[in-house]
Amino acid sequence: MTSPGAPSVADLTGSERRAEQRAWYFYDWANSAYVTTIATVLFAPYMTSVAERAACGSGVSEANPCRTDLSVLGVAVSPGSLIFYVVTLATVLSAVVLPVVGAFADRSPRKKHLMAGFAWAGSAFAGCMFLVTGGNWQLGAVLLVAANLCLGGSLVVYNAIMIEISAPDERDRVSSRGWALGYLGGGLLLAVNLAIVTFHDSIGLSQAMAVRICLLMAAIWWAAFTIIPFRGIKNRPATGAVRQPGGVVRQSFGQLWTTLRHMRAYPMTLLFLAAYLFYNDGIQTVIVSASTYGEKELGFETSVLIATILLVQFVAFLGALLFGRIAHSLGSKKTILGGLVVWMIVVMIAYVLPEESLLPFLGMAVLIGIVLGGTQALSRSFFSQLVPKGREAEYFSLYEACERGTSWLGTLVFGLMHQWLDSYRPAIVALLVFFVVGMVLLSRVDARRGIADAGNAAPAMV
Repeated sequence: MTSPGAPSVADLTGSERRAEQRAWYFYDWANSAYVTTIATVLFAPYMTSVAERAACGSGVSEANPCRTDLSVLGVAVSPGSLIFYVVTLATVLSAVVLPVVGAFADRSPRKKHLMAGFAWAGSAFAGCMFLVTGGNWQLGAVLLVAANLCLGGSLVVYNAIMIEISAPDERDRVSSRGWALGYLGGGLLLAVNLAIVTFHDSIGLSQAMAVRICLLMAAIWWAAFTIIPFRGIKNRPATGAVRQPGGVVRQSFGQLWTTLRHMRAYPMTLLFLAAYLFYNDGIQTVIVSASTYGEKELGFETSVLIATILLVQFVAFLGALLFGRIAHSLGSKKTILGGLVVWMIVVMIAYVLPEESLLPFLGMAVLIGIVLGGTQALSRSFFSQLVPKGREAEYFSLYEACERGTSWLGTLVFGLMHQWLDSYRPAIVALLVFFVVGMVLLSRVDARRGIADAGNAAPAMV
C-alpha cells in the first residue's frame, strides 16, 4: 500500500509525475464505459421502453405509440419524460451529497481509496441494471440515481487528484489527454456493443437481452479498469484544510459551511461556476437526450444510434487533443467560448433535421465530437486554476454537481417541453438559452484575477 506521506507534485521528477498522470488518465478510460454505453446511448431509450410497457402494455410500437401516463407518487408522468425527471432527481441529490463528499475528501489522506470505492459501488449498481426487465421502471430509476451519485462522488475525488499530480502549466494537457483517452476507451467498448445489438438475431438474442448484456459489460469495464489508477496513483496527506472541531463527519460539514460562507472572497470562481452550470447543462442535456431524440423524433434504429455515438466518440478523442493544442496558444477561456458557438450551431441543426436523414445526422455528430471532449476537458483544467489550495475536492464537488450525466436544469426543461408539446423538437431548441447565458457569464470571468484570488500560480496562457 502506498504511504500516505507521498511527495507533492513540486517534489516529483518529471518522469514520476508523468507516471502518475498516465495512471490517472485510465479512470477516464474506466468510467467512460458507463457514461457512453449506459448513460448516453442505451439506458435512456431502454428505460423509456420499459416505462411505456408499464403504462400501455406490450403492444407499444411506432405504429401504436403509448399515450397513457404513468402514475408516480400520484403525479401523471409521460413515459417519454420519465428518464429526464430521474436524471433531474439524481442531480438534486448530488447537490446535497457531493459537497459533503468533497469536504470529506479534502481532509482525507486516502483520496485514491475514496475514488475507487465510489467507482466500484457505482459499477455494482450499473451491473444490476441487467435485472431491469418487463415494466419494472422503478428498479431502473433507483439504480440510475445510485450509479450517477457514485459516478459523481468518484469524479469529485478524481478531479481533485489532478491538481495534486500536475503543475499549473500542465493542466490543459493533462485534462485533455484524460478526456481523450476516455472517449477512446468508451468508443472501443461501444464498438463491441454495436456488434452485439446489431447482430443480436444472429447470436440468438432478443434486442432487449442484447441491450442488457451491454449494460453489464459496461459495468464490468468500469470496475476492472479502475484498478489501474488505484494502483498507480499515490495517496498524499491533506494540506490546507480548515480545522474544524469534532469527528471527521462533523469536520466535513463544518468545512463545507465555512467554504460556503467565504466563497464571496472568490467572485471569479463563483462566476465561472455559474457560467459552467448553464452551458454544461446544455451540453449534458444534448448528450443525455441524443439517443432518445434520434430514436423517438428522427426514427433511427438503435444500431444506427450506437454507430453515430461511436463516431462521436472517436472524433471526440481527436477533438479533445485538438482543443488542448489550441488552448496552449489562445488560452482555455477563449477556446471554450469558441466551442460554445459550435454547440449552438449543433442545437439549431438538430431542430431542423428531417426524419431518417442519415447524412445530415452524421454531419451533426461530427460537429458534436469536435467540441464535446474539448469544452469539457478545458472547463475542468480552467476551473482547477481557480480553486483555493486545500479545498480542491470540495470545490470540484460543486463543479461535479453540474458535470456529465448530472445536469438538472436542462433535463427538467427538456422533459417539461416534451410533456407540454408532445415533441422533442421544441425541447431541443430550448437548450439555446443555456448556451447563450453560459457564454455571457464566462466572457465576464477575469481569469488572472480569479487565479490570484485563489492564491495559485498563473500558467503562461489562460
